[in-house]
Amino acid sequence: MLDCEQCPDCSRINGVLSRVGDRWSMLVVISLSQYGTLRFNEIKRNLGISQRMLSLTLKGLERDGLINRTQFPTIPPKVEYSLTDLGQSFQEPMRVLGHWALQNLAAIDDARDKYDAAQK
Repeated sequence: MLDCEQCPDCSRINGVLSRVGDRWSMLVVISLSQYGTLRFNEIKRNLGISQRMLSLTLKGLERDGLINRTQFPTIPPKVEYSLTDLGQSFQEPMRVLGHWALQNLAAIDDARDKYDAAQK
């Protein structure tokens, strides 16, 4: 473990991990990675997410610089979302985490079964 003297920004990592590690943020980034630029309702339909949760997730990702929000002056308003360069750079760590999860699904299932059996 690093202490604050060795890593003065370590305490700030929690905020970053909260954003990039949250379920909906990861799914939005994956969706934009696969399809490129998408409109709000396209993302909503792809993920099966509520309008409120998607709105909050997109605002957080935009604030953190992971996605671009482009609004067009049309009626009705047209808004598109795409990954920024920072968002693009997040694809590889997500891919590694996804592969790890796939490789370890059986071990995780076994551990859960053992834990659940011991709780009974």
